[in-house]
Amino acid sequence: MGRPRLHDEALRDRLLRSAAATVTSTGVRSLSLRTLAAQARTSTAAVYSLFGGKSGLVTAIYQRAFARLADQLAAAGVSDDPVEDVVRLGLAYREAALADPNGYQIMFGDEVRPPSQVDPEVARAGARTFEPLLEAVRRAVRAGAFPASPPPESIATALWANVHGLVSLELGEMLPPAAGDPAGVFETAVRANVTGWAALAPPG
Repeated sequence: MGRPRLHDEALRDRLLRSAAATVTSTGVRSLSLRTLAAQARTSTAAVYSLFGGKSGLVTAIYQRAFARLADQLAAAGVSDDPVEDVVRLGLAYREAALADPNGYQIMFGDEVRPPSQVDPEVARAGARTFEPLLEAVRRAVRAGAFPASPPPESIATALWANVHGLVSLELGEMLPPAAGDPAGVFETAVRANVTGWAALAPPG
């Protein structure tokens, strides 16, 4: 019978969740491995064993957040309708943010900044979560559903900025109450943005 694992995935998950909450609320500088270990009912030795230190821990919470976002975007799938795929990716982005608001702040807030605080390869992997949207836009351009100019990268960035802004407002509880149901506001805005780009496509 093998020796039991002292530092298992459950402990790693507790540490990452607690660290993400701390960084989101009080910043990276306030992240104390001793305090974190006490919160997770473990030792600082366990934290070092799992992450190698504070910089490894910060990289791990950043990586975890982007991996979850990537999984959510991948679950949106790819269909024969690239314009609808753009909408589904926007909805998936919001779902990921609402499911893990601390992770969202880690990814796009001011506290964790690559490359100085995050391993470069992990930062590049995080940046690749933009690619499903960019590929959907490229397919829409090839299908004649979106305009060929500006380039797909510019269109995808504008679409991303739209959903990012809406999600940030919702998480910050800054949406006007009179706007109505946040989910409805979000989808209406995303579809309106997509419709606007489609209207610029040349006649078929």
